[in-house]
Amino acid sequence: MNILIAGAGPAGLYLAYLLKRQDASHRIRVVEQNPPDATFGFGVVFSDRALDFLRDDDEATHALIVPAMRRWQSLSLVHRGQRITIDGVGFAAIGRLQLLQLLQQRLASVGVVPEYRRVLADAAELQGHDLVVAADGANSFVRRQHEAAFGTRIEPLNNRFVWYGTPQPFDTLTQTFIRTEHGCMNAHHYPYAPGMSTFIVECDPGTWQRSGFAQKTEDQTRALLQAAFADTLGGRPLVANKSLWRQFPKIHNERWSAGRCVLVGDALRTAHFSIGSGTRLAFEDVIALAKALREHSRDVPAALQAYEAARRPIVDKLVGAANRSADWYEHFPEHMQMAPWAMAWSYIQRSGRVDIDKLRQVSPHFVAGYEAWAAVNGRSSAADASR
Repeated sequence: MNILIAGAGPAGLYLAYLLKRQDASHRIRVVEQNPPDATFGFGVVFSDRALDFLRDDDEATHALIVPAMRRWQSLSLVHRGQRITIDGVGFAAIGRLQLLQLLQQRLASVGVVPEYRRVLADAAELQGHDLVVAADGANSFVRRQHEAAFGTRIEPLNNRFVWYGTPQPFDTLTQTFIRTEHGCMNAHHYPYAPGMSTFIVECDPGTWQRSGFAQKTEDQTRALLQAAFADTLGGRPLVANKSLWRQFPKIHNERWSAGRCVLVGDALRTAHFSIGSGTRLAFEDVIALAKALREHSRDVPAALQAYEAARRPIVDKLVGAANRSADWYEHFPEHMQMAPWAMAWSYIQRSGRVDIDKLRQVSPHFVAGYEAWAAVNGRSSAADASR
């Protein structure tokens, strides 16, 4: 099969490896506009199970990546200077560039060399292939050529966010909420490598306008945010890498394939960064696509239909949770009017109705702390608050 994969991010690299591994006769081109050592953003965060879903079918890749990850077993929320820990909610993280380098190694092991610094600019370049895979992210060139056929909808959220790194070490994934003279800001921060952490700053439209970020240079923006979060950063700097203010795009496609073109990862749909599932979803997309192509090796359209049928119910459920989480963040200045424990309880429920019995098992110290606060302050217990 003659296959073109647009994009050499985690999804594109891993799909090329899987397809070549299962059929060495495949002719696979991986085309990427950036150089091999370029990456934007810093760490990639996963849930506590990290990449355990790789273990059964690809133990070698699992064994290569997982030891390089940082792990922790709780998350924290800081509001009005009070830190509340939610125990038993584990995560793992790895530097995005390190992840790409490890996947590049796996791809080299099956003899596929991506074409870096190669920009797709003409729809004619997509012709003549048995399969074209759009693994080229939220701004996918491949998807834009067939948006009507895919039924693409893109809705930008209102909040602005900007992605940094910092040498300040953190123990857990933490949500730090602050008030500045211009309004409310939130930082999502977590460790991903020895001596390095991801630090994402988010603010609502009013705060963004009043802070004058539209007129500020990148250096001026970084300096202002360093000062605003000086206590959280412990006096250490923010590290920029194409760190520009953006609005998160909610991307949805009614159909996942058009002819012999198929979507995976962020080209297909986006999951808000507040739930840390985007890269995992991309991995699971390409695993399902490779399986469908193996089972329908002589019928590409049937394979693409099987891929969508298998993945859509799972993806719809996860994206629904991500959208509810995103909506909570869209209104975070309103939530900051709550007391710290009340806000933490609202936060933990943000992606859907909480199962209080399960939460008691997973996060007993957090639930006990909330109920102790609720009893003193005449609020509902955890069981009542979940109804």
